[in-house]
Amino acid sequence: MGARLRGIRRRIRSVQSTMKITRAMEQIALARIARAQRRVEAVRPYAQRLTEAMHDVARQTGTLEHPLLEERPNPRRAAVLLLTSDRGLAGAYNANVIRRTERLMGRLRGEGIEPVVYLVGRKGQSYFRFRQIPVERGWAEFSEVPEYRHADDVAATLMAAFREGAVDQVHAAYTDFRSAFTLRPFDRILLPVPRAELTPGQDRAPSAEYIFEPGPAQILDRLLPQYVTALVFAAMLEAAASENAARRRAMKAATENAEDLIRRLTRVANQARQAEITTELMEIVGGAEALKQASGE
Repeated sequence: MGARLRGIRRRIRSVQSTMKITRAMEQIALARIARAQRRVEAVRPYAQRLTEAMHDVARQTGTLEHPLLEERPNPRRAAVLLLTSDRGLAGAYNANVIRRTERLMGRLRGEGIEPVVYLVGRKGQSYFRFRQIPVERGWAEFSEVPEYRHADDVAATLMAAFREGAVDQVHAAYTDFRSAFTLRPFDRILLPVPRAELTPGQDRAPSAEYIFEPGPAQILDRLLPQYVTALVFAAMLEAAASENAARRRAMKAATENAEDLIRRLTRVANQARQAEITTELMEIVGGAEALKQASGE
């Protein structure tokens, strides 16, 4: 067997090994997508009930007053929470949400507001560290499977910065999971909590009258932090589902590319083998002809 044919076959075996890995990673990501979707669906009723409870407080009191609702005049600093992945191999997932964050930060600077960066995920941390952009705080190691305690830690840090006046606004940038094929980089304001989200609409059905114990202010003081934490947790779940969907898509493309490369290498190997066989036959025929001529002489 010729050296060229041996090299082609070694390359085919290498690509086949890589394809097994990408196919396994694709199946793992597919299973995690389904799990992440179920978690996203499970958290929505909780956030909805919290919103309805605050609607009831607003309807009974006629107003909502809380430090987390305070819209400060002439804001100077804004926290920007960016959710990225801890691992790569997810196609353009991180690049797209980072680009969205850069646009958000540019918009804030255009309004005279200094962005203060908070990061979830190693990829975002690597990006900002490489560009020497200061980061206030970062978290990692849970981007694919976030838990409520992680959201509670992140939300508590952001709310403390807002309460203490270190920042005047809090924004979040993450990837919104619409479907396994539709992933949308998205940003929204978390603090101050937009009053429109907490004010009951005109078309809402009448609800029962409540006697509050303790008073509405104390109830709101418990509900609003839980509401902000629920928003952060929902964003983490959306980002996790999007990350796994992007990784599944990238691994599927890698598997298909590997299969195409194997087909082309196999065709080249067959051509090389045929060339070797032809050469060997020509050598045999030539040798036989030489022996025949020698014996005839």
